[in-house]
Amino acid sequence: MMERFRAFWGQVFTPVARLLLRLGVSPDVVTIIGTVGVCAAALVFFPRGDFLVGVLVIVVFVFSDLVDGLMARLSGQSSSWGAFLDSTLDRFGDAAIFAGIAMYYAGRGDSQPLTGLAIYCLVMGSVTSYVRARAESLGMQAKVGIAERADRLVAVLLMTGLSDLLDVPALIPVMLGALAVASTVTVLQRVLLVRSQARATV
Repeated sequence: MMERFRAFWGQVFTPVARLLLRLGVSPDVVTIIGTVGVCAAALVFFPRGDFLVGVLVIVVFVFSDLVDGLMARLSGQSSSWGAFLDSTLDRFGDAAIFAGIAMYYAGRGDSQPLTGLAIYCLVMGSVTSYVRARAESLGMQAKVGIAERADRLVAVLLMTGLSDLLDVPALIPVMLGALAVASTVTVLQRVLLVRSQARATV
């Protein structure tokens, strides 16, 4: 599903990618600007409870993740460095989104349990990615689970935006709870898969 999503928007943004290349903009610059935009929107709008505005701004900058990849492929600049930079900066954006939600509940939202839940989602998002990266660095695979990064990102942005648009604040706690469970299950799935692969090589 996400691959079809990428293919569609890839066609839409190809002209934009070509224009930026003609202007001399590098894919790395687009990656950095996109990350800064996501982090700024999440940490400025979410703590104030302006979730819909924050989500709309974040979505605009999230598309830079498609544009920089298109630029790299069109210009023949695809490299290990670009992939590393993109993946690393993605973690900053993801963390900022959950940090912004945690800041809201620590302030205006006035809920310590939900603050803790948002922080747990932030941490587990990083752990989920780390487990896979560490497994692959050891020559094993861990690309399994019910909570891939793209799924988590779509879920948090969709439900956070709808909670504000429909004036149903309960959507955010429900979403956080579901992501907490899904991320935990995903980490366990990946750990068990790596364990079985490691035992098979003994």
